[in-house]
Amino acid sequence: MKGKFTNESTYKGFLESGKEEEFDRLFDQAAEQARKAFGAEHPLYIGGAPVTTAEKIVERSPIDSAIVIGTFQKAGQPQISSAIKAAQGAFLEWSQTDYKIRASIFRKAAGTLSQRKFEIAAILSYENGKTRYESIGEVDEGIDFMRYYAYEIENNRGFARKKSLHGKSTHTTGFQGAPSSEKVTVSLRPYGVFAVIAPFNFPISISIGMSTGTLMTGNTVVFKPSSTDNPAMLSGLKIYQLFRDAGVPSGAFNYITSPGSAFGEEITRNQLIRGVAFTGSRAVGTELMRSSIASGQHAQFIVEMSGKNPAIVCKSADLDAAANGIASAAFGYCGQKCSALSRLYVHESIKEALTAKIIEKARGMKIGNPMSKEVYIGPLIGEKAKKRYMESIAIARQTARILYGGSEVRTGLKGCYVEPAIIEARHDNQLVKSELFVPILTIESFKTLDEAIRLANDTEFGLTAGFYSKKRSEVKEFISKIEAGVVYTNREASATTGAMVGIHTFVGWKASGLTGKGTGSRFYLPQFMREQSVSEMA
Repeated sequence: MKGKFTNESTYKGFLESGKEEEFDRLFDQAAEQARKAFGAEHPLYIGGAPVTTAEKIVERSPIDSAIVIGTFQKAGQPQISSAIKAAQGAFLEWSQTDYKIRASIFRKAAGTLSQRKFEIAAILSYENGKTRYESIGEVDEGIDFMRYYAYEIENNRGFARKKSLHGKSTHTTGFQGAPSSEKVTVSLRPYGVFAVIAPFNFPISISIGMSTGTLMTGNTVVFKPSSTDNPAMLSGLKIYQLFRDAGVPSGAFNYITSPGSAFGEEITRNQLIRGVAFTGSRAVGTELMRSSIASGQHAQFIVEMSGKNPAIVCKSADLDAAANGIASAAFGYCGQKCSALSRLYVHESIKEALTAKIIEKARGMKIGNPMSKEVYIGPLIGEKAKKRYMESIAIARQTARILYGGSEVRTGLKGCYVEPAIIEARHDNQLVKSELFVPILTIESFKTLDEAIRLANDTEFGLTAGFYSKKRSEVKEFISKIEAGVVYTNREASATTGAMVGIHTFVGWKASGLTGKGTGSRFYLPQFMREQSVSEMA
């Protein structure tokens, strides 16, 4: 084991050393260089070899559709099947590679990404509309995942332990509990080929996290970044190149760009697939599981799905801290995080005062081109998201009360820019029930804490939740009763977002997850392996 794990924390380091101007200079320089390289065509990578297809996918920036990120291949069943075969062919050698060697490969990849963080962050901002601060934070998280999982597999000695039994029986036949002399090894062993399906909103960190977890434990991968509606294919390609250059062997990690429907159909019926790691909507995740079972697969599913995340603010709360945490969690990255705050329950005695403070925060959030350091809210990822936002605002006008926002914003760019919206709505309103993935926050008042917790838990999801109160008894009651995997109390930076690798776990309860184990924690890697007990006679 090589030392202890520490988080990367790039912006914090620049800020604390008085070098914030240097931080901005490095990002702006990287952004200029990134744009010069846009527009090229990129292949698939199957078994280490570049592959092209007849049909192509053109990726454009959500910041401005006039910016062409690049042209990518539109893989179909033959290419996806070929990638699965390549992964299967690489499995035996990779699975038998010593875990210390695998850990060293990902430490090397983490070191390379750390050196290139501004370059990759700039690409990320162009590709999915994040601000520089969000992008650097995401790249840091990708670095953290690689280092933390390397630390964990070494700390657990490859997840194997040995025991010995000593004894000799006078009986000529065996029975339960009969004495025996044998050496027993209990270990966790990889499954085989995993399909890794990444989301658009964290195409570096979540992609690296799922892929590293899969590969670190000896499995091989067919990796598909978000490729059609909300593409993030260049980020995915950079991950492929990062792993390849660090020493992941040909075939162990394959890069496929494909429509989700074609990819999902092949991986859920191909019997070489032994596992699926997926982050995305509940609808897609459950359909993948249903199709896999229907085809007779026995695949391991590790999924993180939707959220409809609440926060509760009691009358004793620090309203300034609450307002800052609420606005950040609801409107950061335009509300396009599965951990984003979307439901707010406020004690009736402070509702008006807190709402005014949240509106003031929202007004101060500049909307526009996220490549500009002054901008806090960039574009929605695309037209479908904008349509969902406008339809939700129309519903609000008919069934609720819009307190702030609700309009499209003209920026002079060919992108989907909208205001954050704050809406007073009853708990039974569909805006309160459905995951919207846009910057819309609903507010409702409560009389008692018991009522607020009941409302917060009245959802099929259970990902993140926030709470504000100065009373320790209320905090303890909330923690004991809330049905969510990631819980924050009195957090000024963000009410429901911002989990740190190795410190928090990021895990969904109820329909937000499946295994009850989260990323960035000591329990993540064992999900990618199955237990085996081997006895050898002494």
